[in-house]
Amino acid sequence: QVQLVESGGGWVQPGGSLRLSCTTSGDILQFYAMSWHRQVPGMQREMVATIKYGGSTYYADSVEGRFAVSRDTSKNTMYLQMNSLQPMDTAVYYCNGKAYRIGETWGQGTQVTVSS
Repeated sequence: QVQLVESGGGWVQPGGSLRLSCTTSGDILQFYAMSWHRQVPGMQREMVATIKYGGSTYYADSVEGRFAVSRDTSKNTMYLQMNSLQPMDTAVYYCNGKAYRIGETWGQGTQVTVSS
């Protein structure tokens, strides 16, 4: 069973930056799409950023221009660089992978808190 493990969450002041990592236990290229999602208690989980197998990327309007998704296939790791963070970005961030062979996989989540 493939596992996704997030890291890099924490507390940051408004305007600051964080980089999240999502490391897969198997080959990251088995996933035809990987994405970051976030969830606030009582709210639906929302897609933040997606990177497709070919490298194309997509972002939620709320993070466009501030967040950047990337991957390092040699490390089987996907990243989310988050800049100009605001309190509204506070949430638990989840890594998601979709693969034809194994279906959909989620990580355990990492907390990001933006406050002064």
